Amino acid sequence: MPVVLALGLDPLFVNSKSVAGMSPALVRAFIDSQLDRVRAGGYEVENCLVDLGETAEAVLTDKLRNRSFDCVLIGAGLRAPEHSLLFEKLLNAVHALAGKAKICFNSTPADSLEAVQRWV
Repeated sequence: MPVVLALGLDPLFVNSKSVAGMSPALVRAFIDSQLDRVRAGGYEVENCLVDLGETAEAVLTDKLRNRSFDCVLIGAGLRAPEHSLLFEKLLNAVHALAGKAKICFNSTPADSLEAVQRWV
């Protein structure tokens, strides 16, 4: 079974305007339900939610050093223009520590399965 690392911004750090004022708990529940959809599609998924940069790189590095992944799914929140530097740091960590993993991007949590299926 292919193993996917789902890398995303923890909903606690998301600007509420960008998620239509939904609570972090509701956003997290939606993300979890969509990752369950990826699992149902035949993938093992490990979730990696990060902060805005204080510990993000260390959290990701720890995940990547402890397990091999076939694919790294990078969430749309991390790719927002205001997070460009953080996105670059995390992408470079993936490149350095999981160089054989395919990288994919979703546009919302709702199309995570499709993003993974494009590459794995």
